[in-house]
Amino acid sequence: MSDHSLGRPQIIASAVDNPDRTRGWTSWITTTDHKKIGIMYLATVLVFFILGGVEALLIRTQLAVPDNTLLTPERYNQILTMHGTTMVFLVVVPVWAGFANYLLPLMLGARDVAFPRLNAWSYWMYLFGGIALYASMLYSPPEAGWFSYVPLSLKQYSGTNGQEAWIYMVHLTGLSSIIGAINFIATIHNMRAPGMGWGRMPLFVWTILIYAYLVIVALTSLAATVTMLLLDRNFGTGFFDPAQGGSALLWQHLFWFFGHPEVYILVLPAFGVFSEILPVFARKPIFGYKAIAAATVGIAFLGMLVWAHHMFATPMSTTVLAFFMLMSFVIAVPTGVKIFNWIATLWRGTVEWTTALLYCVGGIATFTMGGITGIFLAVFPIDWQLTDTYFVVAHFHYTAFGASAFAMFGALYFWWPKMTGRMLSEKTGKLGFALLFIGFHTTFLIQHSAGLSGMPRRIYEYSESSWTVYNFISTIGAFMIALAAAVTVFSVVWSLKRGAIAGPDPWKANTLEWFTPSPPPENNFDVVPRVRSVEPMKDIRREIEQRTNSEQRYRSGQPLMR
Repeated sequence: MSDHSLGRPQIIASAVDNPDRTRGWTSWITTTDHKKIGIMYLATVLVFFILGGVEALLIRTQLAVPDNTLLTPERYNQILTMHGTTMVFLVVVPVWAGFANYLLPLMLGARDVAFPRLNAWSYWMYLFGGIALYASMLYSPPEAGWFSYVPLSLKQYSGTNGQEAWIYMVHLTGLSSIIGAINFIATIHNMRAPGMGWGRMPLFVWTILIYAYLVIVALTSLAATVTMLLLDRNFGTGFFDPAQGGSALLWQHLFWFFGHPEVYILVLPAFGVFSEILPVFARKPIFGYKAIAAATVGIAFLGMLVWAHHMFATPMSTTVLAFFMLMSFVIAVPTGVKIFNWIATLWRGTVEWTTALLYCVGGIATFTMGGITGIFLAVFPIDWQLTDTYFVVAHFHYTAFGASAFAMFGALYFWWPKMTGRMLSEKTGKLGFALLFIGFHTTFLIQHSAGLSGMPRRIYEYSESSWTVYNFISTIGAFMIALAAAVTVFSVVWSLKRGAIAGPDPWKANTLEWFTPSPPPENNFDVVPRVRSVEPMKDIRREIEQRTNSEQRYRSGQPLMR
């Protein structure tokens, strides 16, 4: 088989302008190309990430010193709500939709997703949802927290229309995620390359498949829940009003039935990123491929059974408390399987410490620390002491934001050459990693101590002098995270104009997206190679090398090797 039959002529074909590329900026509005949709997702996520980051800095600045008057109580509640909502619904969930949109068909050997127009609609629903939320800044933003507990979120306590904006945002972004999930599932099930069975799919594809199933289960439940809240607020129903036969605890059960699977919607794709990047820069196959894939399924299943560990302080029988405590312990088992397999992948590998690998190792270490504090909170007598303190805030950020944030930056540095054809600066990238790693742990590690000393979450000011040092250190760390993000944005902008040309496969990676030119042509593949293992690119490079050697021997008159 020659280079031509392996698809190398795409490099020439990609240089020819296609109609979608000649229409300028309007092609981005009307496109159904999964790669452009993925880029639009990621660009929009960047905007919301900056907004959410500014809100976080305002929160930390308000809490940096005692008795601060920078923000009023009302404004603080609004910013706190906007920050949490932005980061959960408008940043971390859609960032994986962005990467999956771009990479999934390329990894599978497909020329597009199963439903291209539906895919475009999912992006616009996400954008409109974000606009609906931030339009409330023009009158009165929501202020009941990103979890919108009742009765605080009911009309008598949140009388402005900001809560309606929050509900509309949940509906629109939820619709976006559900549509995208259906598309991902259909694409994965039906559009894999020849020879790519379930045991040869990239692990990132495995995590996106499980992520998609969780999205359908969790977000449809949330859609029903916020619809009930909308009816209670505007049409006199009493789903959550005990005076009308409803239950305030019903909201917590329904919300956390979404909320805990949501944690794994945030982090499972991050685990997929770790599983793709580690073997490339360890220069050895992933250790325990089948165990990691099975652990992904196990985490998702068990994640559906532990929602009430967020509710240990509510009236529940000891039997129920014990069940959710034990399920919370059990979910650590498949997670531990992944962590030990990642360590084994690096063990005795020829490790190349690129920026992408540093972010992955930092993310694994951060998530492991968050998992350990989660074991403490899973013991319900301990949780009774720590609930609603800054210990919980720290734990949540270590698990949900820690792993996801590090994986987001790692994925950006790893796949940026494929998306743009240019390399990001390794020196700048390592500086950004150092700032993020130090800044993250400076911000949130100290918050465990603040929580253990009794500092409650969701307070806008304090007079307790023992908390001052904790909060001041935490605020310094938050500004270091902001500096790390600024360094990364600078690196991205610099790369677009002056970055080194990447070539089709700069990392000598393992999966099919690296078979295409960088950036890929609109049709992705002229020839789709047959997949013979978990690492198809290694097979392709080996076959090219063998053919090249055979051709050289033939030209030199030497006998061919059999």
